[in-house]
Amino acid sequence: MAGRGTGVLAVGRAVPLLVRWGVSADADLVYRCLVTFGARSAGGIAASLGLAVRRVRAALDELEDAGVVEPTAAPSGFGVDAATWQAAEVDVAVTTLQRRALRRPAPVTEATAGLLRPGMVRPFPARRLPDREATRRRIAELVALERVEHLAMNPEAVFSTDALAIAAPMDIALLRRRIRLRSLGRAPADGDRSSRHATEFARLGGEYREAPRLPHKLMIFDRRVALVAVDPHGLHHGTWEVVEPGAVESFVSLFVRHWTDATDPRRNGVPEVVLTPREKALVGLLAEGHTDTSAAKELGISTRSVTYALRSLMDRLGVENRFQLGLALGAMQAASPPRNTPPVEGDHR
Repeated sequence: MAGRGTGVLAVGRAVPLLVRWGVSADADLVYRCLVTFGARSAGGIAASLGLAVRRVRAALDELEDAGVVEPTAAPSGFGVDAATWQAAEVDVAVTTLQRRALRRPAPVTEATAGLLRPGMVRPFPARRLPDREATRRRIAELVALERVEHLAMNPEAVFSTDALAIAAPMDIALLRRRIRLRSLGRAPADGDRSSRHATEFARLGGEYREAPRLPHKLMIFDRRVALVAVDPHGLHHGTWEVVEPGAVESFVSLFVRHWTDATDPRRNGVPEVVLTPREKALVGLLAEGHTDTSAAKELGISTRSVTYALRSLMDRLGVENRFQLGLALGAMQAASPPRNTPPVEGDHR
């Protein structure tokens, strides 16, 4: 993105309201923060503005889609939580937003997406890939050419083993090439709050969010090519390949709208954590009403060891206090220990 800001706001230089060109108030505020204070992480912006990190992330998604901010991978990793964000110069941003407002196509809605069914008139040119195998071959070709970003919307309630076997290596290959990968999926129908998949995906550098309902199976490659499933929920009837810029931008807008409304399951989910025998014993005793002191006596350890063990559990589960720890452990259905658990050798302090 050209015209990158230096991070210093020129004295007396006014930043016009960006809302007049179609961005939200949050996005306008986040842009001003980046122009004024320079490149920052989502967490840094949230702290500066006093906004929830969730709102800052949504605003950054919106600004990135508009082409006026850009993520830069931090030395410690990549992905949305490891990135710092840079803003375009004010003049460049205003010009970009003005042009975008003039050429913005009508957004693709669920009704518009229905026009992609076989035999119906499409509002833009598209090439038909007749079946799953033809689609998978084309996906492999497009993935090999990607250089910047891959967007995927997956409305399936359940993935087949075959589909997962194909998708996982592709995702890993993209992430190893430092291509930004954002994936939207359905929230589990059984209410499972495990965040294991999202945590592992983020560890590799990907970004994953869930929504209760998604309108169409869709992949977008470098914002240049879109593959849209003929059947909204799968590839068995093939896909439409769309390259017309206005149409691709419409599908990007559709993705971003659902991405902004979706949630990261790591925020409210329960990471997969394996408790040690002593941790299980401690959790069981505290659930029965023991204090730290009486639980320590039952286990033959020091009260300080109890404090350390609980702090370690809170850190691993990403919670901030004992009440939240209890909720998380309850969701995990942590087992109560057997009574008369022997003391752990060498743990007396």
